[in-house]
Formats: sequence, C-alpha cells, structure tokens
Amino acid sequence: MKPSTVVIGAGPAGLTAAFHLTADGFPVTVLEADPQYVGGISRTVSYNGFHFDIGGHRFFSKSERIEALWREILPDDFLDRPRSSRIFYNGKFFAYPLKPFQALRDLGVIESIRCVLSYLAARLSPIANPRNFEEWVTNQFGARLYGIFFKTYTEKVWGMPCTEISADWAAQRIKGVSLRSAVMSALFPPRDKGAIKSLISTFRYPRRGPGMLWDACARKMQERGGTLLLGHTVTGTTRDQATGRWSVKAVGPDGVEARFDCDHVMSSAPIRELIGGLAPAVPAPMQDAAESLRYRDFLTVAVILKDRDRFADNWIYVHDPSVKVGRIQNFKSWSPEMVPDPSLTCYGLEYFCFEGDGLWASSDEALLARATDELVALGLAGREDIVDGCVVRQKKAYPVYDDAYAQHVQVIRDGLQESYAGLHLVGRNGMHKYNNQDHAMMTALLCAENIMAGQDVHDVWQVNEDAEYHEEVRGSNNGVSGLRAVPERISTDRSARGIS
Repeated sequence: MKPSTVVIGAGPAGLTAAFHLTADGFPVTVLEADPQYVGGISRTVSYNGFHFDIGGHRFFSKSERIEALWREILPDDFLDRPRSSRIFYNGKFFAYPLKPFQALRDLGVIESIRCVLSYLAARLSPIANPRNFEEWVTNQFGARLYGIFFKTYTEKVWGMPCTEISADWAAQRIKGVSLRSAVMSALFPPRDKGAIKSLISTFRYPRRGPGMLWDACARKMQERGGTLLLGHTVTGTTRDQATGRWSVKAVGPDGVEARFDCDHVMSSAPIRELIGGLAPAVPAPMQDAAESLRYRDFLTVAVILKDRDRFADNWIYVHDPSVKVGRIQNFKSWSPEMVPDPSLTCYGLEYFCFEGDGLWASSDEALLARATDELVALGLAGREDIVDGCVVRQKKAYPVYDDAYAQHVQVIRDGLQESYAGLHLVGRNGMHKYNNQDHAMMTALLCAENIMAGQDVHDVWQVNEDAEYHEEVRGSNNGVSGLRAVPERISTDRSARGIS
C-alpha cells in the first residue's frame, strides 16, 4: 500500500502537496482550521457580492512548472493584468518600483541633491557586511532614499525598528533591486520572464481572486480520492516510536476531537504551534527555539465606496507616519469581476499589528471609522462616498525575520531530522521562511515527491525565494543553509525512484 499523509493546512503549500500526491494515488487527508475557506492567506473573502484578497496575490513565477500547475488547475479563468503600484509620501504618489528620475523630480531640487549625494556616499563607502534591513537598504539606495521610501512602511509592517530586521530578509524581499538596477529597468525595460521579480510589469490573476484557484484545487484533489476537512483545528501530533507511524488529533466544528493515523505528516502550520503540540515532547532547546520565533498579524478593512477614480493602481504603499494604514489595495484594479456594481469600487486598507494589541482588539465599527478617516485624510475618498465595509483578521500572516530567526529554525530542523522522521515542513509559516505563493507551492511539490520516492531526493530547504530549483549552491546565511542559497539536488538518479 502507498503510504498515507495528513496535511496540516489548506493553503497554497498544503493543497499543492495534496493535489500532487492524489494524482499518483497516494492517500491524503487535509485538515484546515478555517470553517469556510481554503487558500490560507491566499483565500478570497466574499461580502455582499464583493470579493477581496487578504493582501493582493500576483500570479507570476520564474518556474515553468508552477506556471503549468496554475494552468492545469484553473485553465480558463486567468486574466492578464498590468502591474501598477505606487508609494504615497508627503501628499504625492511615487512609482514603485522607484523611477529615479520621476522620484527626484517630485521630491524637489534640494531634496533630490541630498538623495544623490547620499547615494554616492553609500557607493563610495558602503557598510561592510550589513546585518540589518537599514544597513542593507542604505547600501543599495543611500541613507536619504532609505529614510523616505523604506523606513516608515517597513516599520509599520513589522512593528519593530529596521535595525532589528535581518539583512537576510531585505536581500530576499528586494532581491536584485538597487538604484542602479531601477534606473536601468526604467531606461531598458526587461522582458518579464527575465526580470527581477520586484520589477515585473504584468501578471496573471484569477477572475474572482486567488481563492478561485484554491477552490478548484481542493475540488479536483477530492475528486481524485483525497479528503478535505474544514473547521478542524489540530491539537496534537504524535509519533509512535516503535512503528514510526503518526497520529494527528484535531477538534472538528462540532467540538469533538478526532484522530487521524498516517505514515507522514506535512505541516504548513506556524512552527511555534506545531512544536508545542508534538509528542514525544521536544527537548528544551527546540522548545526554546520555537517559542523565540515571532509572527506579525494583519487585518484588512474592506471599504466599499462610490468609484471616483481616485487611483487605478493595484495597490499603494502609504509612507505617511500620520496614519496607521500601511498599504491600500484597489480590488477593482486587480479584476473588475471582484466588484459587482461598476459604479462602486472596493479598497482594502491593510493594518499590520500583533494579536491582542489595541488595533487588533478594536471593534469592527471602530476600524471602519478609522479607515474612513484615513482615506479622507489621504485624499483618496470623500466621506460621502463611503457605502459599506467589513473587517477580516489574519493571525500569523508574516513570520518575523529578526537577527536570530535563522539560528532558531536550524535548531528545530536538526531536532526534527534526528527524532521525528516522517514529519515534513512546507510553505511560509511551516518553514518560517520568506516566500511568495509560487515558492510555497514548490516546497510542497518537492516534499510530496520525497514521500512518493520513499526517501529525500530533494532538499526542500534549498528552494529559493523565486521558486527556482538548481543543481548548484550559491551562498548561505551565516552558515545556516537554505535561507538564501540556490537549491541543491541530493540525488540525480530520479528515474530510478519514479520521479519524472
């Protein structure tokens, strides 16, 4: 019999793994805590006929395998969309990625001179071995542009000073982008497939949001014999030391706990939650490492309003410290089908917070009032334009990448490899590793192939942030492998193990 797998979480990683395993007849059960939606943070929420994302999700990948998988799951429902995003600073809109000539022009002569001199100083005397976000970005853009276009927004997102955010994360999030690359991109636009990911000009998008794709994926996975259980919150994961098999306990929507026995467990749940529920209990160093991992929570205030054509971007970054909103999505710009009435539009105001803080604990009415006030203050809406709205909260939306996260993750990886065979980590939260949707999917695909082969033919941790999979290794993160390196293939004899 083919080994069975329980997948924790029905986000992009979990559903991709289940879809791939069931295609070859491997038994799979997917447990999802959300009682209504699949897709995790890539789900699409519906409200009175309006559809909106928990953050916007572009469909673009340098991996043809991922592109092919999207086409297979949702062959007829993708739109080609122009990418447009800007920065709001000091009452003006600036293109993002930065268009240096336009940015310097709109900043004014004196500020522009200061920015250019600051950039030249950074190039002539860069900070050696930058350790944090501030140092890394200053090396790329100069201290002046860093302070204008990066500091305020980044600190809104992470709720911590830029000096406490790792350079590792900066290098992944803004990969390949510098003032020089931005200038070259503006003068000589690259073709999208060869472009730096942050600089692409078009992308694909499902007609009614990314949840449309994950609904289709879940349906097809079940048609192949897989099981999906919504509203099931995992409470514990136990390995039988004698047999090596696993059992996963979860509480269903009726409040009754059920047990699911299997050969493998694949988890896209936050590492901190998974480690706390493992049995046998993990050693103290692993527990301490897991508890040291931090997460940033997130809420979206979706505001329905009369369409006055205030901005046509997919989203804007708000670099104004006088308001708390960090980013504003324009869901009508993502797809007109997200908005049922053409005379209306829907903005998603994104607030970054920690679960339990004042913002998170505010009532929906208070949050809608704040969103209205801030839209009016920014000049993006009139108070009389507001029609309706709702609030969606997302726990543990972003793993926090501080200076110590890589070492904590390594302690956990080593411990799991030594004593918990058959437990696999995938996806953004599951690996506490920065990635986009396509990267999360690639980790799941390769992990599924390891299960199918009966051994580790892929090192999933070496999948990089662009979802590429190469045969050489380039670099590491202070000796902790897999967090900035290009992937390494463990075995090249794939045909002998049934991997095509």
